[in-house]
Amino acid sequence: MTGSFEFQYPWALALLALLPIYAFLRGRSSREGSILFSSAELVRSIGGRVRSGAGRLFLFLRTIIVALAIAALAGPRLINEETEVQSSGVDIMIVYDLSWSMMALDMAPPGTLKTRFDIAQEKMKGFIAQRPSDRIGLVVFSGVPYLICPPTLNHDWLLQQFDRLHIGLINQVGTAIGDATGLAVRRLASQKDSKSKVIMLLTDGDNNKWETLEPLPSAEFARGEKVRIYSVGIGKNEPCMLYNFDRSTGKFDIGPDGRPMGGYITQLSPANYVVLEKMSNLTGGKSYTATNMQELDTVYADIDRLEKTEKKLRSRRTYTPLYQVPLIAAIALLLLELILANTRFRRVP
Repeated sequence: MTGSFEFQYPWALALLALLPIYAFLRGRSSREGSILFSSAELVRSIGGRVRSGAGRLFLFLRTIIVALAIAALAGPRLINEETEVQSSGVDIMIVYDLSWSMMALDMAPPGTLKTRFDIAQEKMKGFIAQRPSDRIGLVVFSGVPYLICPPTLNHDWLLQQFDRLHIGLINQVGTAIGDATGLAVRRLASQKDSKSKVIMLLTDGDNNKWETLEPLPSAEFARGEKVRIYSVGIGKNEPCMLYNFDRSTGKFDIGPDGRPMGGYITQLSPANYVVLEKMSNLTGGKSYTATNMQELDTVYADIDRLEKTEKKLRSRRTYTPLYQVPLIAAIALLLLELILANTRFRRVP
């Protein structure tokens, strides 16, 4: 909100140009009144000093009073400018892979132990922070999917849920991409007032477990509900080793050499990028691959560009009248003039 000052009737201020003429006419000297006496001795005892400045004081006060009255007539007021942002956001469900393979270190910058999960979580939280007008929800999955948060504008709470996640949180092992996508579609379908519905599917594996839906049928379900799927396959497109880790915390046991202890669990295969691309194409979305942090940044930036939130600005102007300020000042000076004229500067006829 911004404020500025103006006069509602600025033409009234032209009357101020008459004040110098008024002051000149009232201040002109004129012939003094007189009474004839047969002898000056008769009135000598009642003579005294004349307060010659009283006339100038009253002229000054009367000029200021009239000027303040003109200012009040001009209607001074403050302008209050208010700008409201009306946004029509996108409803987004994040479908986030918590399978064991997300502990792989193939995307880690040199000299670090950042897992696929660490990198994906960091970048996803940054994406959420850039979409304050969107309702965003979260589904996580491994062998089975779980709804963590329905679409919400309370992003602080959503980010708190992200901080609670770790690999091993879901006991059922596997990668249920189809069931997780279907759960997200059902949540978005319940948002009846939504104008745009999007699923961001992030995974590093292939669908190897399901109860109700495989990936392509889940994408057809999404297409029927007018939900676009943006799939992101992360991890290098080559086999890599998975270190052992603590399932209760999602942390590695680090040895003296700074490397994870406990040996390897298994050798991982790349994500099924072919299926992910088909899912996105079926729904009018887009498919991505990210093998490092920089590529994942580019992926989220592209999705942010494609799914823009519609924003409209509405301006409203209100006014705070201030005419009472000069009016009260004029009345106060008029009362002062009347008091002085009837006390200190009282004239005897």
